Amino acid sequence: MFNKTRLNIVFTVVFSLLILMAVTLGTIYISNRIALQRDNEEMLKTYVQRYTLDEQPGEDGEKPDGKPDIKPDDRPDGQGGKQGPRDGDPGRNEPRFQLSTFYAVAYSDNGEVIKIYNGNSALQSEESLLQITDPIFKSGKTAGRTGNMTYSVEQRDGYTLVAMIDGTINDSNQSLLFKQMLIIGSAALIILVVISIFTARRIVKPLEENDRRQKRFVSDAGHELKTPIAVISANSELLRRDTGDSEWLDNIDYENGRMSDLVKQLLMLSKAENGDLPKESLDFSKLTSGEVLPFESLAYEKGKQINSDIENGINIKGNTSQLRQLVSILLDNAVSHTTGETVELTLKLQRHSAVLTVTNDAAEINSDQLSHLFERFYRTDESRNESGSHYGLGLSIAKAVVDAHGGHITAAYKDGKAIFTVSVPTEKN
Repeated sequence: MFNKTRLNIVFTVVFSLLILMAVTLGTIYISNRIALQRDNEEMLKTYVQRYTLDEQPGEDGEKPDGKPDIKPDDRPDGQGGKQGPRDGDPGRNEPRFQLSTFYAVAYSDNGEVIKIYNGNSALQSEESLLQITDPIFKSGKTAGRTGNMTYSVEQRDGYTLVAMIDGTINDSNQSLLFKQMLIIGSAALIILVVISIFTARRIVKPLEENDRRQKRFVSDAGHELKTPIAVISANSELLRRDTGDSEWLDNIDYENGRMSDLVKQLLMLSKAENGDLPKESLDFSKLTSGEVLPFESLAYEKGKQINSDIENGINIKGNTSQLRQLVSILLDNAVSHTTGETVELTLKLQRHSAVLTVTNDAAEINSDQLSHLFERFYRTDESRNESGSHYGLGLSIAKAVVDAHGGHITAAYKDGKAIFTVSVPTEKN
């Protein structure tokens, strides 16, 4: 149980960290990509605004004809002075323009290529550039992205300009940044997993120790109570011989018997929870059939019957005594609490598990009651009003037995029926 608790703590921490890491990296990657794309679009817009067929802006600040480009802060204002740079209109002498590669192709109205500007670079030949721009020109789109290129299409007098900015370097830098963040994040995650394992052990250790003390107390108390119960029983018998039968002695014997049954169940629960009993290969089908027989007689005396459907040859590895208790507890619970006349028991082989199901008619059991059925001393309101040897420990013992055999037990209420299902792994060949 506590191993599962530790695993759940570690899983919760790791899962939360993975979600946080994925959201963080995704947010950084997307926001960075959007910012780079926006920056490229702004530079491309500036490039398109300054493009002319005769003078295309170059990367080195010079025009193709060898004449230096005019900087924004050197434009004459018509009065012999200089005009300052316009807000939002960066000069092409800025580093980000110089480090960016632009391409442009001008098409006539009938689709012929008028002029090609390949960025004075060997990265794109005119042929490869046309292979990119021709589909863009024919698509009729005005802006977008293809591969590593961000493009803009502008209709001008007498021609159509398809301009592009190469984002290969930015994409490579972004991919490198993402990989580095992923490596660092993974290393940090591994460290945090180790820390979470250590922390989970520290958290669960006091709970585990407390549970161990409780089990030891139940076992010790059960053994200590056996002696006074035996003494009370012996004294009651001696008094009965001397004074004869009386109502008071009957009450003493009745309550002493109930106490004896309770101690026996506490000791059974302690043994089942310790899980230290020897296990052997056994025929679970025969064991179940053997436990059904005496309960058929008990059910008959109460005007009820047990219908069993047991598949033969189901073998498991377990403790015979504990498994007999398991089947006995489920049948006793069904026969004692059924509101109908029939109890159904089935044992089937499903994949690699032996599945035992016990079904009986029952008063409504709400979800809150179902969640507490396997707790110690828990009984529904109806069963509290009954007399007998039911102390709310039977289903707790059943769960402890199933857990000790590596299986699981569930309780459900459907269509007026209480359904208890036990699944125990079969013996591996």
